Amino acid sequence: MMSLLSSIRFGVVLVVKSLRVMVPILIAMAYLTLFERKGMGSIQRRRGPNVVGVYGLFTPLADGLKLLRKENIVPASSNPILFQLAPVITFVLALVGWAVMPISEGMVMSDVNRGVRFRFAIGSLGVYGIILAGWASNSKYAFLGALRSAAQMVSYEVSIGFVMVSIFLCAGTMNLSGIVKAQESVWYVVPLLPRFLVFFVSALAETNRHPFDLPEDESVLVSGYNVEYSSMSFALFFLGEYINMILMSGTMTILFLGGWLPLVAVVPFTWVPGSLWFARKVFLFLCGFVWARAAYPRYRYDQLMRLGWKVFLPVSRSWVVLVSGRLVSMNALPMGY
Repeated sequence: MMSLLSSIRFGVVLVVKSLRVMVPILIAMAYLTLFERKGMGSIQRRRGPNVVGVYGLFTPLADGLKLLRKENIVPASSNPILFQLAPVITFVLALVGWAVMPISEGMVMSDVNRGVRFRFAIGSLGVYGIILAGWASNSKYAFLGALRSAAQMVSYEVSIGFVMVSIFLCAGTMNLSGIVKAQESVWYVVPLLPRFLVFFVSALAETNRHPFDLPEDESVLVSGYNVEYSSMSFALFFLGEYINMILMSGTMTILFLGGWLPLVAVVPFTWVPGSLWFARKVFLFLCGFVWARAAYPRYRYDQLMRLGWKVFLPVSRSWVVLVSGRLVSMNALPMGY
């Protein structure tokens, strides 16, 4: 009886911790679509959504209801099971990535010692949903978009991995909370500024965002891997993309901007909750995502590959050697390395 009660108590605690993280993420994801459309309208000197509700605040709700009411069409020549499973995989993996993300001190669903490995592994699995969508659609445009996405994500994951190695060397841990606490004296964006720039540009490519949205190249591939999708199946791909944007922004916040830690030297507001500091920094990166989409033209595919393999990869590998050599010369390399 006691074991049953303890299991129920554990389940309730786990659900509450999950809801504390997932509900704000889902709300932020919904209104990120509105923020992006409003932001792009402001940058391009035009009106954004302003009809549904005051200043268009109910636009995400209206879009969601519209997509729910639409018919879900499955092409006759497709693989129906994999076709409908692909957007679910993309959406679920985007949510699972938040399991190890510390939003504030003690506010994390699973504070594992190898949190960065888990985060990197989940991010790598996200490409399978897109590949399944392209293959199961039995459409040449969808299949070409899926191949582009797979090559693109694999190419830029290598650079992201080398950047993370530099962070491990400096922090001496793979625990995300430990990486945040290691930045109490200085945020890693200061000594590792070139690595931060590589990571940010690679994050744009990893999330298939402009100017690296080649898998959805409308002028060439009609709509890319999701060309055959409709209704909520179509929406799940974009919901997963926006959650991945927030997830990648949170990852950059933890690795380079001190996570929930305030910049006390400049703004000594220590009374502000850590989760609010975390949200502000994530919002700063999301502004960068929106600005990049509004300001830059789309890369050609050969330019995308050349940037990843001939520029970012050599720079990333060189910086790993430079950082480790510097730490060895200072006798500051953590134990175990």
